[in-house]
Amino acid sequence: MKTTAEYHQHAEECRLLARHLPEGEQRNQLLEMARTWESLAETRKALIRRHPELNTEKASTTAQSEAE
Repeated sequence: MKTTAEYHQHAEECRLLARHLPEGEQRNQLLEMARTWESLAETRKALIRRHPELNTEKASTTAQSEAE
């Protein structure tokens, strides 16, 4: 299972790629993918809050993710 930081990184990569495309369907798809990755990150955070034993992230990564 990916960490929240990895989900956020994927979202950022989608946004960066989208910036280099003209407005249109491909750009919209990348922005939608970024929103999906961010949603997955939030879902992962909520899951970890409910079930801390599932936390496979390093302490520093977790602290950084929770600060965001």
